[in-house]
Order: sequence, then C-alpha cells, then structure tokens
Amino acid sequence: MYYLIFFSLVMIASTPKILHDFNKNDDLSAWTIVNDGVMGGLSQGNISITEDGHGVFSGYISLENNGGFSSLRKRFAPVNVTPYQKIIIKVKGDGKRYQLRVKTDTYDAHSYITYFNTSGQWEKIELDLAAFYPSFRGRKLAMANYPKIRMEELAFLIANKKQESFQLQIDYIELR
Repeated sequence: MYYLIFFSLVMIASTPKILHDFNKNDDLSAWTIVNDGVMGGLSQGNISITEDGHGVFSGYISLENNGGFSSLRKRFAPVNVTPYQKIIIKVKGDGKRYQLRVKTDTYDAHSYITYFNTSGQWEKIELDLAAFYPSFRGRKLAMANYPKIRMEELAFLIANKKQESFQLQIDYIELR
C-alpha cells in the first residue's frame, strides 16, 4: 500500500499541469487587461491571437499621469501546486523584461512575483515557484516567499519605468 501511494505521488509530481495553452479558437474572455488607468495612467494593453494560435499581449506603456504598467491576468478555479516546483512558459518576447505574478487567492491584495527577460526568439523559460516573492504595488513585502500550496490567478506585467511599446507572444503556461 505504501508503495502504491508513493508511486501515485511521484506520477502526479512528474505530470505537467497546463494552466493555459493558447490556440486559434481560444476564448480570450478568461483573460483581463489591467492598465495603469486604474491610477490615472494612460498605458494601453490588449490581448489577441495570432493566425498560428499564440496569445499576444501587446500595447504601449505611458509614464504620463503617474502611469507605467500594463498587465494581462487570468483567474481560475484553485489549483493545488504542492507537487510542482516550476512554472514553464513558452514565449516570444521583444527583448524586454516582464514580470510573472501569481496569487494564492484572487482576493489577496498582494501577488507573488518574479521577473524574466525575453530574447526576441521563441524560448521556454523555467521559473522556480519558491523564488516568487510577495509584492504589493511595486514594493517587496516582509513575508515569506510563495507557499506553493495553491494558485487562483496568474498575470504577466510590464513596468520598466520607461515609455515603450511591447509585445509578448505566449504559447503555453504549465506547472512542472
């Protein structure tokens, strides 16, 4: 019996969990754009699908009116992340730095965040879940890093403190 339970846990831990896999027929209604307009800013972001079926988070960051960010968010039913160590994203960026954010509960004010750089080419980026640190409105919080118990929201954010256009193509997001 012990071996059966152990084997089952090993199988769960080794099976990737797809959080989202974009495709040509994707219903984008689960995704929300949140720009700095919530604070008076003028940045613009949007989500679309390419002919090849990749999600595209794109737009323009404005620093006017204390602006400076755009984000793409998805909320979902709680996912048990205990067996997983990493988030793998397959993206094609524009050479800019982005943030990946997760929440254990959609009603939490804070997110757990980490940064990743893009190269302009398609790439698989592995992000260690234990390295995601708590942040609220750009400030690191005096709390423990991501507890790796559950996830209800993920987001991509760009906020590089400069006016710039951006484009991040996303193929898939998975837990491993």
